[in-house]
Amino acid sequence: MRPVWRMSPTRIDVTSARGPYSVHVGPGLARQVDKLTRHMGARVVVSTAPVWRLLGAQLQSLTRTRPAVLILDGERAKSLATVTRLYSAFVERELDRASVVIAVGGGVLGDVAGYAAATFLRGLDFVQVPTTLLAQVDSAIGGKVGVNLPAGKNLVGAFHAPRLVVCDPALLATLPRRELRAGLYEVIKYGVIASRSLFERVGGQLDALFRQDLSALTPVVSECCAIKASVVRLDEREAGPRRALNFGHTVGHALETVTSYRRFRHGEAIAYGMRAAARISAARGLLAQNDEAAIADLIRRLGPLPAVSDLRIAAVLEATTRDKKVARGRLHFVLASGLGRTSIVDDVDAKELRAALASLGLRP
Repeated sequence: MRPVWRMSPTRIDVTSARGPYSVHVGPGLARQVDKLTRHMGARVVVSTAPVWRLLGAQLQSLTRTRPAVLILDGERAKSLATVTRLYSAFVERELDRASVVIAVGGGVLGDVAGYAAATFLRGLDFVQVPTTLLAQVDSAIGGKVGVNLPAGKNLVGAFHAPRLVVCDPALLATLPRRELRAGLYEVIKYGVIASRSLFERVGGQLDALFRQDLSALTPVVSECCAIKASVVRLDEREAGPRRALNFGHTVGHALETVTSYRRFRHGEAIAYGMRAAARISAARGLLAQNDEAAIADLIRRLGPLPAVSDLRIAAVLEATTRDKKVARGRLHFVLASGLGRTSIVDDVDAKELRAALASLGLRP
């Protein structure tokens, strides 16, 4: 095998209503962002202070004329107040319709900066440089940007495809183990919805993935990006097939909402959501019991999840009624019909959800 630092980057092309864009995956690509974006308009970087302390030196060529805009990190910063602060910074830096916003950070940063880019001057181009595993395999691709409201997650947003996505798995070396686990839960989701072989490979390579062995990690990132791109090509605006990407998200988003975005990393909440969805799938006879057990076991092997035993089932059920996947009064719910296959239904009732939440250990 060639040394990883010489691995050829992977390019994945994505179609979108705004025009095609490419996702580049490979160790060391962060240092190529200046070159890859030089032909674009005036650039401004949006990041967070912790990320910029670690990566600013690698990307300093992007901030020669305009200093980086730094915002708070974490799910609670994913708000309209943060977007307003970004608008003010864009005005101070004299951005115009030809400018490009470069988002350097995790999924929250990408969502907030992308939404600000989508709405400032009726839409600026933006580039995603995701620095967490969850953002690299999922949120940086597909053009869904937005913010949370106290009533629910991602209730304000837009579809605004990036001009470019640069995924450098070497950047993940700075991640705390908990953040890496949070991303791996999202990788498990891709295995459940689209690739049994990916699911099984993650289970067989956990030690290498936790060591951040780039020869194991880089192909996982590339495969998840390819799966996401193929789904987005079919259904950019989540009218049909793209809903499969929400496996585990109905309950996961509700858990985040009832804990005011303080307790869970996004991937941790999705892990609980996947277990609940797998339980409903198995109870309906869609998913074999051994596959349900395999999903629960792989989630368990990644490490401990935050407790849910103090949360009330009724509060979580009520939060699901405000989920953005509700259409015409019916909640579209993603179930697993096997490892690598899903079914999208709109008839999951409160009794089924209550039983699934009880199986997670929530209070009656």
